[in-house]
Amino acid sequence: MTASSRRPVSNALGLAVLGLLLESPSHPHAMAATLRERGMDRAFKVTTGSLYDVVRTLEKAGWIEARETVRVGARPERTVYRHTAVGLDEFVRWVDELIRVPADEYPKFLSAVSYLGALGPDGASAALRERAVRVRARLAEARQRHREVLDTGQVPRLFVVEVEYGVRMLEAELGWLEEIVDDIAAGRLAWPEPTSGWVRGEGGEA
Repeated sequence: MTASSRRPVSNALGLAVLGLLLESPSHPHAMAATLRERGMDRAFKVTTGSLYDVVRTLEKAGWIEARETVRVGARPERTVYRHTAVGLDEFVRWVDELIRVPADEYPKFLSAVSYLGALGPDGASAALRERAVRVRARLAEARQRHREVLDTGQVPRLFVVEVEYGVRMLEAELGWLEEIVDDIAAGRLAWPEPTSGWVRGEGGEA
């Protein structure tokens, strides 16, 4: 049995909840707001229902516990959670494992780009250019969000290094997209002779 199979929650949202509680005790509503502010909802789906499910599961497992119930104004009461000693130890072990050991991931883009040739040179260039426009916009948004978080002076850089990592990944992807588009235009990326049904517009649609 692996370590991940023994965890009450093994998805990224569970890791995020535990990570936020490392910064300070919090209630689920505030957790969701923080995740969205930091753009983490791009990495995994954040909904009220899924977040409360994760919190309940972690509490049942003894990884977190209720510290207090608070009410602000006319808002509903909210339960503030914190780590237990066991939960903190397990969280540290989990983070250590994820950082040390690369895991197989299966992004949809990687699957699709494996068949870039099916679009033909013009189709491939058009598709990559459009993606580059979208990636460039996301990169600008991520950079702005990172600056805004740090400019508040309330969040240490250490707590938003994942945003820096996201920025670097977007920069790398954008650089690769622009390079491939240039290579197609310059003829440096050779296209094989079309076969029936393989290249769109050559012998049928792909």
